[in-house]
Amino acid sequence: MSDNKQTQGVRTVWWEEDASGAAVCLLDQSLLPQQVVYLRLKHEQEVADAIKSLKVRGAPAIGVTAAFGLALSLCRLMREKDGALSLATAQQHVHAVGALLGQTRPTAVNLFWAIERMLLCADVAIENHCSLQDLAQLLRAEAHSIADEDFAACMAMGVYGAELIADGDMLLTHCNAGALATAGWGTALAPMYVAHKAGKHIHVFVDETRPVFQGARLTAWELQQEGIPPHLDYRQYGWTFYAARWH
Repeated sequence: MSDNKQTQGVRTVWWEEDASGAAVCLLDQSLLPQQVVYLRLKHEQEVADAIKSLKVRGAPAIGVTAAFGLALSLCRLMREKDGALSLATAQQHVHAVGALLGQTRPTAVNLFWAIERMLLCADVAIENHCSLQDLAQLLRAEAHSIADEDFAACMAMGVYGAELIADGDMLLTHCNAGALATAGWGTALAPMYVAHKAGKHIHVFVDETRPVFQGARLTAWELQQEGIPPHLDYRQYGWTFYAARWH
C-alpha cells in the first residue's frame, strides 16, 4: 500500500525495500495490547509462520500478506542466486511458495484468491517471455495493487456507512473487523472511523469474542488508538440488543 494512503495510526501490513533487500512488515497482533511489536520478515517461510500463528489475521490482511510474501520470495531467491536463475525455476519456485502459503489458513478466502491472482500474474508474464527483473517488478506491483484495492474498498465502506451513523449513536461490534484485519481502515469499523473523523461523537460496545479475544484485545485497542471510547462487553450483553431488536 502506498504510504500516502495510510492516514490512520494503525498500520497492519506493508512492503519495505532497502539495500539489505525486500521485507514484508507486520504488526504482531498476537502480542497486542500488552506489546506493540513490528516484524520485518525477509523469507517466505517467516510469512507463512506469521499467518499460521495469528501474528496477522483477518481475511483481507491475510490475502495482502500472502501476496507480498509471494513477491518477497522471488526477490529473495534472485538475490541469493545472483543472476543464476532461469524463468522455469522461478515459476516452479513461486508455485511452491503459493502452495506453502495456501496451507497456513484453510478458512481464509482472501488467502487463496490472492495466491491465485499472483500466480496467474507470474504465469502470464513468463508465457510472454519476460525477464526475471520484469517478473519480480510485476509481482511487486500486483501485490501492491491488491493492498491498494483493499484500502479503497475499506474507504468506500467507511464513507457510505458513516452516512448511517448519527452524532451520539451507540454501536455494537463483533470480533475484529477494523484496520487490524485489513490493509485499510477496516470493514465494519471503517464507518465508525469516518464518522469519528467527521466530528460525530460515538460510543462503541465491543464484544469479547472467544477463543482468542479478538474483540477484547484487538478492537478495543485499535479504537483507543483513534480516540474512540470503547465499552468492553465481557459478559456478552450485546446479544440482548439483538434480542430486543428482533423480538
